[in-house]
Amino acid sequence: MLVAVEFTGQRRRLTAAARLARDAAGASDEGKATGDETQGGAAGRIDSDLDFAASLAEFEELARSAGAEVAATLVQRRAKPDAASLVGQGKLDEIAGVAASTNADVVLFDHDLTPSQLRNLEAKLPCRVIDRTQLILDIFARHARTREGQLQVELAQLEYQLPRLAGRGKAMSQLGGGIGTRGPGETQLETDRRKINLRIDHVKEQLESVRRIRRQQRQRREAVPVPVVALVGYTNAGKSTLFNAITEAGVLESSRMFATLDPKLKQLQLPSRRKILLSDTVGFIRNLPHTLVTSFRATLEEVERAEVLLHVRDASSAMMDEQKEQVEKVLGELDVQGKPVIEVLNKIDLLSREERARLACGAAIPVSGLAKIGLDRLLAAIDEALVADPLVETRFRVPQSEGAALAALEAGAVMSEKSFEGNLVYLTARGPASLLGRYARFRERG
Repeated sequence: MLVAVEFTGQRRRLTAAARLARDAAGASDEGKATGDETQGGAAGRIDSDLDFAASLAEFEELARSAGAEVAATLVQRRAKPDAASLVGQGKLDEIAGVAASTNADVVLFDHDLTPSQLRNLEAKLPCRVIDRTQLILDIFARHARTREGQLQVELAQLEYQLPRLAGRGKAMSQLGGGIGTRGPGETQLETDRRKINLRIDHVKEQLESVRRIRRQQRQRREAVPVPVVALVGYTNAGKSTLFNAITEAGVLESSRMFATLDPKLKQLQLPSRRKILLSDTVGFIRNLPHTLVTSFRATLEEVERAEVLLHVRDASSAMMDEQKEQVEKVLGELDVQGKPVIEVLNKIDLLSREERARLACGAAIPVSGLAKIGLDRLLAAIDEALVADPLVETRFRVPQSEGAALAALEAGAVMSEKSFEGNLVYLTARGPASLLGRYARFRERG
């Protein structure tokens, strides 16, 4: 059973693009407005309704991604949250009745609950209560495959549980034994808190060991400079499908949220023939819990180390601009906003011809990972954005006996001219400065 609450005192207006989508979808309803009702107030309400509807649809998809079957959905609008139960006593009675009549096993709240709210709700409702952060953590736990991912999920879960142990006081105390230990002793609360703190320290040590290994691997990788390009974006924007289309890596593609949790790295050759490492990362979402950003910093290190970010957006989503804001917010928490970013509008195969033509005029690159449309333009844009190892053009004169040098230039650079004279090969190569610089001794003078 899903419970979503909109606090009208915290409403905010939609972006311009989302407003256009609203106008296209609900123009007839807006035309019915009569009297002296101000257009600004009506537009604000419609903006909020569309925003809330999109948030609710996203929450339902989160629940299905966790394997839930939705028995009922309750929605409440109130000015501000109730300190004791979030929803107030009247709504709480309604939730309890619906949960009992539908035989719901769990009630999912599309909000983070305080420890006291969680305790009060569980005391009143006939089933388990889970808030938004717990739901996301459960999805992450389902999709973690590597040891690193499992450790990061466990760390986030432990840090979430620690402040929610309150309310289990002296009734569960354990008596000590021996002289001077008579009395209430250590409470179960203190015991659990101590155990969780010890486990958190242990998991952090293991994660630090993982980070150390990753640093060593990265240092070996950086000995031969290969730029890293990272895919970032909102969850379910099609990053893994695009990753597969470009690299033919065959990683998991799923419409479920957070299907990709562990980072994927794959070598890729660009049109200039220089090689990069393309990284597919976990998707972001609105109100992503800060604990997750902190716990998954090791996974997101590839984003921090990347030279260029490919911000993949779902061109078919009416909330595209709002999703962009959410991604940029998380990138700000990671301190990577200063990196070059290539905007990629994915899923254009779901758009009409007119909508595709409009997107083609913008700075963002329209592509379809599923239909493999626009990939050549995307690879060319990556080539242009890499500035650490720029493309240069050089004229060489190489003896034919230097087969290794000729093979390396042929493999790593694009040849625009090539001729033979005696035992010499004259060629003009365009490629990475680091590669061409290694054969500067063959550079043609004058």
